[in-house]
Amino acid sequence: MKIVAMALATAFTEMFGLHHPIALAPMGGSAGGALAAAVSNGGGLGLLGGGNGDRDWLARELPVVADATSRPWGVGFQSWAVDVGTVERALEFNPRAVMLSFGDPRPFIEPIRRAGAALILQVTDLEEARQAVDVGADVIVAQGTEAGGHGARRGRSTLPFVPVVVDMAAPVPVLAAGGIADGRGVAAALTLGAAGALVGTRFQATAESLAGPLAKKGIVEGCGEDTERSRVLDIARGAAWPSKYPARTLGHPFLDQWRGREDELVADPDARQAYQDGVARGELPRCRYGLARPPISSTTCPAQPILSQSSPRRLKRH
Repeated sequence: MKIVAMALATAFTEMFGLHHPIALAPMGGSAGGALAAAVSNGGGLGLLGGGNGDRDWLARELPVVADATSRPWGVGFQSWAVDVGTVERALEFNPRAVMLSFGDPRPFIEPIRRAGAALILQVTDLEEARQAVDVGADVIVAQGTEAGGHGARRGRSTLPFVPVVVDMAAPVPVLAAGGIADGRGVAAALTLGAAGALVGTRFQATAESLAGPLAKKGIVEGCGEDTERSRVLDIARGAAWPSKYPARTLGHPFLDQWRGREDELVADPDARQAYQDGVARGELPRCRYGLARPPISSTTCPAQPILSQSSPRRLKRH
């Protein structure tokens, strides 16, 4: 008897012609053109991390992904921070999808539709999920609180949140996000009714990621118990994130110093400047995001092998 592994088809893979039900989370600053292209070339959906719409960064990274893959790819933005003109410029590179997160997506829908790109909306609570359904999202990402980086302060964990969104959104495909770092997590997402998974932190620790060596090392060596959600490092960096979306980060000495004293830090420009000076001198590490999950690997390797290893397969017996 011969057992053959076959690619698993879902509504999400069929929508974009993918081999794996996996999308790269569009992590601002680290999911650059090389990483997005690697995920797309490997059979997933690579999403460029457009973040707050930094024009110089996008001018550099958009041509990289557009030139490096003939497979479907997309770009993601933070709705609260980006403007319509920046999204329109990204659409000139013909992404197959645009993903919007953390804020009101409505100002961007018309240009996305006009360009013929699929609309992917990430939601962190049921109110956002209802809005995503109402505005006609093509794909909805249900982000649980285990997710690395920014997410809901008062959300639900991935396990109970995903099936609720799946039932609410049907027949719109839903991707699960939050704490998913290997094939077991993707398989669990499919069991919950999702059509795939959005994976971020695991791909941040790859050769193609734009994250720095110390950040990658921290991700590989850390685990869920080493992370916490907080606004401290956003305040210190001068990042004007809405307070409802704190960031899950790995441990940091500045976080230890200011935990629970966020209002004091907001009112203390000297302390914020001290943080930025310390980072610039290399005396303090930069903010390092992490997700609540088991240790992921002992090495930093290319994205494509991770993509293949993280994809569940349907087994056919001969």
